[in-house]
Amino acid sequence: MRHLTIYQNAHIAFDSIPSSGLLEPPAATPLSGKIETWTYELFAQANRGSSVGFWKAEVGRSHWTFEDYNEVIYVLAGRLVVTQEGGESVRLGPGDVAVFPVGWKGEWDVQEELKKFYVVYS
Repeated sequence: MRHLTIYQNAHIAFDSIPSSGLLEPPAATPLSGKIETWTYELFAQANRGSSVGFWKAEVGRSHWTFEDYNEVIYVLAGRLVVTQEGGESVRLGPGDVAVFPVGWKGEWDVQEELKKFYVVYS
């Protein structure tokens, strides 16, 4: 039997994340100007369409389309309002979990710098 353990303290991860650049397609389309992001990928299996890690983004509005993958997020810090096209707004903050399944389209409004733990899978 093979055992594999991957461990990372979230605070240390965020302290060491280099800038990953501006938010842009295909991840999302900025609606309020330039939005700087940071990514720390903890684990990935490209052949299985999965990725796990930490992500940070500056304040700003953006449009997201989840066409090929699902994403689960756990908000560690910050404030985010998500509005699915044709749906109502949902406010997310520290401790909240959200699932964005394939086919989800809508707006993310980051109102305070966002720090999240994410799991992306096909």
